[in-house]
Amino acid sequence: MASISVTTSPDPLALPSQPSMSRLAARFAVLKNEGRKALVCYVTAGHPDPVACVALIRGIAAAGADVIEVGVPFSDPMADGPVIQQSSQIALGHGVNLDRTLAIVQEAAVEVPIVLFSYLNPVIAGGTEVLARARAAGVDGMIITDLPVGADPAREQWFGASGLDFVRLVAPTTPAARMAEIGRHGGGFVYLISRLGVTGERATLSADLPETVERLRASTALPLCIGFGISTPEQAKAAAALGDGVVVGSALVRAAGRSIAEAVAFTASLRAALDDR
Repeated sequence: MASISVTTSPDPLALPSQPSMSRLAARFAVLKNEGRKALVCYVTAGHPDPVACVALIRGIAAAGADVIEVGVPFSDPMADGPVIQQSSQIALGHGVNLDRTLAIVQEAAVEVPIVLFSYLNPVIAGGTEVLARARAAGVDGMIITDLPVGADPAREQWFGASGLDFVRLVAPTTPAARMAEIGRHGGGFVYLISRLGVTGERATLSADLPETVERLRASTALPLCIGFGISTPEQAKAAAALGDGVVVGSALVRAAGRSIAEAVAFTASLRAALDDR
């Protein structure tokens, strides 16, 4: 395991001040000024294959995605449901790892912010310079699903010092005090998990979602994007009415498995629903 050397501070998790507004922060500022909601789209790097994935990223960016989460394929994606698990296995079969993920991002070269979605192990395996390589490839932020606030202060400070926004996850069962702590040590936006369990499509949104959003709003000034289970334009519109944006993953990955054109058309339908007032 690569060692991480950090400088201690009164708050070991505190993120250093950034010299300028990040691309993620700038995108959410523009959306707020326009009175619009963010569409955050998830793709698995290398799915349905590495060449098609480049076309997919470019296509959904053109169709109206505001942020694109690019998932790093992993052999044990414990937080993911069957659709994303299968896409990860397909990508691994194509030999896609973290470095090939960064190459896909760099080749796609889209204008919208890119957030790398990963488990911790692939990032550790990438070495101490991996975050700098990610920035150079065009990555703007990171989501690490299995690194909660306070779990490893030195490694969290390593992420915080990278210049990448460290997007944090919040569960519906998270207490208010913990929500505030997560907000203090995050950047870009907060990813609110709409329900317990793994990723995947659902027929309805959680009945408790409005109350969870209200608690989170009182805990952080970061934009709130709601994900897990959003699979139709109608659900996206309903969730976006509560938050600042929505994250769509499994439904988009499933569409991409059928064709890039279908995934792009689905993205356009989500964008239209969010913009319909």
